[in-house]
Amino acid sequence: MSIRPSRKAARFTESVIREMSRVCREHGGINLAQGFPDFPAPLAMKDAAARAIAQDVNQYAVTWGAPALRQAIARRATAYNGLFAGTGGVDPDAHVTVCCGATEAMIAALLAVLDPGDEVVIFEPFYENYGPDCILSGAVPRFVRLREPDWSFDADELRAAITPRTRAIVVNTPHNPTGAVFGRDELEVIAALCREHDLIAITDEIYEYILYGDARHVSLATLDGMAERTITISGLSKTWSATGWRIGWAIAEPGATGAIRKVHDFLTVGAPAPLQEAAAEALDFGPDYFAGLGKDYTARRDLLVPALEAAGYRVFVPAGAYYAMCDIRGVTDLDDVSYAHELVRDGGVATVPGSSFYADPRDGRHLIRFCFAKRRETLEAAVRVLTERVGARS
Repeated sequence: MSIRPSRKAARFTESVIREMSRVCREHGGINLAQGFPDFPAPLAMKDAAARAIAQDVNQYAVTWGAPALRQAIARRATAYNGLFAGTGGVDPDAHVTVCCGATEAMIAALLAVLDPGDEVVIFEPFYENYGPDCILSGAVPRFVRLREPDWSFDADELRAAITPRTRAIVVNTPHNPTGAVFGRDELEVIAALCREHDLIAITDEIYEYILYGDARHVSLATLDGMAERTITISGLSKTWSATGWRIGWAIAEPGATGAIRKVHDFLTVGAPAPLQEAAAEALDFGPDYFAGLGKDYTARRDLLVPALEAAGYRVFVPAGAYYAMCDIRGVTDLDDVSYAHELVRDGGVATVPGSSFYADPRDGRHLIRFCFAKRRETLEAAVRVLTERVGARS
């Protein structure tokens, strides 16, 4: 006898991103698939975690976040993002919920504000969690296409996706997987529709500090009329190179915050207590840290992108985040899944098939995603393998 899975669980697969990491380990490959750095987290943050552990910070923190961390989040989101500027900034007691990563913050937010049958607008390609999150929360996704080469959306298509049953829109900027950064003009279109149709905006801003060139991060909640209808999600994982610490947060008006806190309490109780204390110190790092972050990621991007282009890929150069989406049709006749598995075989390079980011997998069959949140030597090794393998096929 085997236990029959629920209808919800039967509607989605395991994470393709994490599957490719597993395949990479099996083949002894170079992991440019999953979005985690292979370099150390900041020493000062690690030292703070060690001190907290040594001081026996071992028990539950306040369910919705240790006070020191919520205060640090409030300071940074007020100063950098400009959230709740009209009312004196983010209130750590009324607006902030600390979760087990931005991943939990997203599902907690959806469960907190959606009822089964509510529709949610999602831009595609999309981070793969959003689809299963809708299924688990009973929501119905409606997809709006981001179109190559600049990954912009059509305002008329967005408007047409909104129906009387639409309750929310998910906005991810800087964007995973494309690296697009929504400009203020695009966000104004979204904000206007949210106000017109009384929609909730749920924004995933986890890559908010990783920007290139003239790109600037704008939080949707700062636009006119959006503070009271936006849930802003971010976390420690990307900016502080600590994806395994599982520290994320949601910032929202008090009513939504109360609902998110209740859901969060019964999902996970709370994030790791000693790591929350360390995160509080990390959020107060000075401007040199963030300037160095931008410089280092720009160097990584500028190492990998030209090499991918030289290998024959059509690269969509990212304006933010740490991924490069590529059109593979110039180097192979294989579909994305077959090509990704061929590329990682026998010590190759792991990537993510583009079809995993689309509701209809056929729409992403010509794409793969590379992650460049890696040490220079890792990227250089990957470039050598790619050059050899692509050259061998031509």
